[in-house]
Amino acid sequence: MDALKLIRDFVSSHSDIDPESVVPDAVLADIGIDSLMLLEVMFEYEEKTGVKLPDDLPTPTTVRELMDQLEKLAPDAAQ
Repeated sequence: MDALKLIRDFVSSHSDIDPESVVPDAVLADIGIDSLMLLEVMFEYEEKTGVKLPDDLPTPTTVRELMDQLEKLAPDAAQ
């Protein structure tokens, strides 16, 4: 699963944030992704992939950190 696409799709459908501002080096808070929206992104990821994210995941501060966490846990990462 393309984590950047998932994040951009979520942002474009759930906020007024320009999805083009969602680039890997962007700081989540700077582009308007707060802690509640971050949780919603993670819940949507779980729903779309069937992967349960661990409760002890460190809180990402950038889009890249979030992408890395999601991609590391992606179903195809285990293969």
